[in-house]
Amino acid sequence: MKTMMRLKDGIPILEPHGKIVGPAVSELRERLALELLDASDKPCFLIDFEHVHKIDSSALGMLVNVHVIAAQMKSRIGIINVGRHIKNLLVLSRLVSIFEHFESEDAAVSAFTSD
Repeated sequence: MKTMMRLKDGIPILEPHGKIVGPAVSELRERLALELLDASDKPCFLIDFEHVHKIDSSALGMLVNVHVIAAQMKSRIGIINVGRHIKNLLVLSRLVSIFEHFESEDAAVSAFTSD
């Protein structure tokens, strides 16, 4: 799995590509923890799922874990471009309500920069 990171108006946007399964889950968690959560006192960031076509239960668990860490830091995590498959998994696992969803990248960046 390849993961890109870019900034838009000072908001980090993480863009994983491919499947988030198996070893890729640990890779993504390390990237989130090291580059985003540890990078600031009160980080906020977006995860763009546009190029992700599969995740597994360990990826869901990792996302919950990262959310808990971010919440303890009074941070925010937003998700954008969530495909039908991943959205269905979030709904079925009842995790859909813990993440901030945005219809577009611009809407998410606007919401995060207005705080």
